[in-house]
Amino acid sequence: MAADGPNRVIWAVWGDRDQVSGEGRPGGSNYVVETDGSGKITRRWTEWDSLFNSPHQVYISPYDPTRAIYIVERGGRQPGPNGVDVHEAVYKFSNDGKTLIWSLRDPVSKMTTQQQRAMPKLNHTDFGDPSVLTFLPDGRHFLLADGYMNGRVQTWTVDGEWVSEFGKVDPTPEVGGEPGSFDLMHGLAVDKAGRIYVGDRRNNRIQLFTPEGKFIEEWPGVIDVVGIFIDESEAVWVVSAAMNRLLKYNTQGQLLYHWGTYGRTASGFNGGFARPHQVDVDSDGNVLVSSWDWPGMGHRFTPKPGADKSKLIGQKLGTKH
Repeated sequence: MAADGPNRVIWAVWGDRDQVSGEGRPGGSNYVVETDGSGKITRRWTEWDSLFNSPHQVYISPYDPTRAIYIVERGGRQPGPNGVDVHEAVYKFSNDGKTLIWSLRDPVSKMTTQQQRAMPKLNHTDFGDPSVLTFLPDGRHFLLADGYMNGRVQTWTVDGEWVSEFGKVDPTPEVGGEPGSFDLMHGLAVDKAGRIYVGDRRNNRIQLFTPEGKFIEEWPGVIDVVGIFIDESEAVWVVSAAMNRLLKYNTQGQLLYHWGTYGRTASGFNGGFARPHQVDVDSDGNVLVSSWDWPGMGHRFTPKPGADKSKLIGQKLGTKH
């Protein structure tokens, strides 16, 4: 999910379906939709349905004046008798979603974790369930976490050219993980100093690296990290799926505040989360949160007049006013 102003939000969903398991899905359609600020659907990207099966997250770079839209696709076979085999990929679209600018696409079909990790050498687009990305302050590069099966953070240019990578699959996840190794990366951000924050989800920690990928430190005990969002004040907001919370840290790793609660219901309870997965803030300061679990809810929170600003999520670091 990405906000493009106060009245346009782009959402990635897993197509038409009745439940998270995928049972009862009538077919592969409606993987990317747009809503206005009230949540009303204003457009469906059905012309691109053949590209998607498990679109994971949507991004717009705060450093890009063209406001191009990036979508990470985890791949797999679409449901239904007419479903197509979708490869893992990263797509860059024009802001209106009508032009595919480029794609980084795995040349083969999605593998199992065992098959993926048995590969003797990984090429740049031999993706292993890519998960999340973030943009560098220079406006010319982005980082991609690859991801669920591979343990690497890649640097690419915004023109789709590979630059470098670091990291490895964690060989000892049962004891908490070695520095610089990962067991499911699911959160990525860069602060003003260029430090890279990586959410090491199954190891319940955040690891920090230099711009060159050298390990700096880890923040242990951060449960089920699925998103990292650094705002203009350099508050580090962490999305915890298992805790159904947004956690505010400073750049030294001190927990300052948290909010959010569980609320898996389709009626009567507003504002509760069901495994939140991504957060964004629009140009009016409204906070948008997408929940992964049933019923796949999206939330929009508006700051109260006179609210304590230290408890509000600011706009994304790098946002131009």
